[in-house]
Amino acid sequence: MTGTEGTMPVLRAQNLGIQFGGLKAVDSFNMEIGESELVGLIGPNGAGKTTVFNLITGVYKPTEGSFYLNGQSMNGKKTHQIVEAGIARTFQNIRLFKKMSVIDNVKAAMGAKLSYNLFHAVFRTPSYWKQEEELTKRAEELLQIVHLNGKEDYEAGNLPYGEQRRLEIARALATDMKLLLLDEPAAGMNPTETEELLEIINYIRDEFKISVLLIEHDMSLVMKICERISVLDFGTTIAAGTPEEIANHPKVIEAYLGKDDEEVEEDA
Repeated sequence: MTGTEGTMPVLRAQNLGIQFGGLKAVDSFNMEIGESELVGLIGPNGAGKTTVFNLITGVYKPTEGSFYLNGQSMNGKKTHQIVEAGIARTFQNIRLFKKMSVIDNVKAAMGAKLSYNLFHAVFRTPSYWKQEEELTKRAEELLQIVHLNGKEDYEAGNLPYGEQRRLEIARALATDMKLLLLDEPAAGMNPTETEELLEIINYIRDEFKISVLLIEHDMSLVMKICERISVLDFGTTIAAGTPEEIANHPKVIEAYLGKDDEEVEEDA
């Protein structure tokens, strides 16, 4: 089941893979994500989840297969071209401009929308101020969505960890993406922060009609928020389905918990 029957998927990955030397980090990865759909990508450490994100965002070039955004091939495109096409991501390790203000972090992600030139910027023409006012207003709206209103002028690096995570999401939203890739957004958060994050993700999915692909180790969050889940192990998809199907899938249980000695003997 893909959730995209009868419509063009926002994301379609076909036999996507990459090999480093003799090691296949991801092998024949297939996935379709429909409009406004929220899909989880899970698996043990080292399963290849972040490698999939790196393939979809152009950090790595696939050695096999292809992927499409709204029917447009993304193969061979550079990261900035993929971002401009409509794919944005957050990272396991927070990547903010730590010394810049919260609002300037968000405005920096809107750089592609600027149409004024160096002359306007240097001489602060009416065109410059008009666009600056529009960008500031939009950045303030996004910060309100992630519950950071009132902290626009804080230095980003001084925010608590959970708020830095939410600032990353606001910055991703500033690119006007069609597909948002969230790489362990709840990592390091306490239960209250995780619950707030869950509400924010659901809100932006519904409000902006964007699709979300989520990597997360917090299984309670994944099971609550995702409509479908794919499971990777050693770079290969071992299961895909609804949260209930995944929770009871024997290959998934084995991948996370391993086989006991009796099972190993029976397989031998």
